[in-house]
Amino acid sequence: MKLLSIMIFSLFMAKGCDPKLNEEMKKTQIEYTAVSRGMYLNINIKDETLSITTKREENAKVYELTSSDWKELAKLYQTIDLKSLSSYKAPTQKRFYDGAAIANLRIVYEGKTYESDSFDHGTPPVEISAFVNKIVSFSKDLTHGN
Repeated sequence: MKLLSIMIFSLFMAKGCDPKLNEEMKKTQIEYTAVSRGMYLNINIKDETLSITTKREENAKVYELTSSDWKELAKLYQTIDLKSLSSYKAPTQKRFYDGAAIANLRIVYEGKTYESDSFDHGTPPVEISAFVNKIVSFSKDLTHGN
């Protein structure tokens, strides 16, 4: 009986955190762009919906995020200090000589826009790397059929 009570309590507590996290994410719009002469990637995430554009002048392909992807993204989102986003430094500078596409992360939360400085696509600032890599992984999985 104690085991059953502990399991139910644990399940309740785990679910109890989700609504708050879910509400924060519902107030958020995320945009990741990576651009170079030969490459274009635009990923928008809003309210469990993902839209991806891989070519200029192309209509976005729209996907629904799975519950597990949405939860993982929400957990990673919590680690970002929005007010500091623009001060994060890029670890590499290949974008300055066409060695990498120029990438940016923009987050709109409750009507206020927070934007990173540009960084090399594939090498985001350490403070947002897990979050950015998760976002980019959606495009790889969906556009390559994995």
